[in-house]
Amino acid sequence: MPVEQATQRVDQAPGTLRIPVHMGVTMDGNGRWANQRGRPRTDGHREGIKALKRLVEYAIRYGVPYLTVFSFSSENWRRPKEEVDFIFKLMKRFVETDLQDLHHNNVRVRIFGEREGLGSDLRAIIERVESVTVHNTGLNLNVAFNYGGKAEIAAAARKLAREVVAGRMKAEEITEEALTRALYTNDMPEPDLMLRTGGEQRFSNFLIWQAAYAELVFLDSYWPDFGESDFLQALEQFTARERRFGGIGGTK
Repeated sequence: MPVEQATQRVDQAPGTLRIPVHMGVTMDGNGRWANQRGRPRTDGHREGIKALKRLVEYAIRYGVPYLTVFSFSSENWRRPKEEVDFIFKLMKRFVETDLQDLHHNNVRVRIFGEREGLGSDLRAIIERVESVTVHNTGLNLNVAFNYGGKAEIAAAARKLAREVVAGRMKAEEITEEALTRALYTNDMPEPDLMLRTGGEQRFSNFLIWQAAYAELVFLDSYWPDFGESDFLQALEQFTARERRFGGIGGTK
């Protein structure tokens, strides 16, 4: 199926797809997938990692420049300790076993979120994967881990407040642009497509500042079942949208 970059303003021919510049994905439904099958929730998370690998493959194949996935929210600490520990083990295993493949495919990996409270071994893995892939120029894969959108905005506000107190900027210089530059995603384009699986239709505190004008796509399928047909369905919905950015006309 022909594809074309989302940054182009074109009269689209039938059968073409617009490719988002930055795609955010909430990988939801692992637990419910397992419950439906009478299996432990950990099985759902294990299958979810396989779906994440497929998503990365699709992003590379279809030329998505930036992909940000919500892997573990700051609210997920409320889950049973056994489940949280298992998710952390999966995270470590994914990074350790797939790092060379990601590096070989020219993928740059960044992991953002609060690192306080994480074990030293996990922090070391995060630093390693970022340093190994820092010069790669292909897909930018961002993993939001121990992340919350409200906490990110609050941290950015504190950072700017310290600049004001130190006399390096004036309060009047705290603009939307200044706050955007203080976020984890400061050097990235804002997401233009936000995808969530699992049937829920909410942000759940994911990229809530950055996604102000993103197109939202919600799929009923649970994350472990995510495949290429789901990925293409999201692109087709994105392609069909007219993006007006608050105006009266825009581009599809």
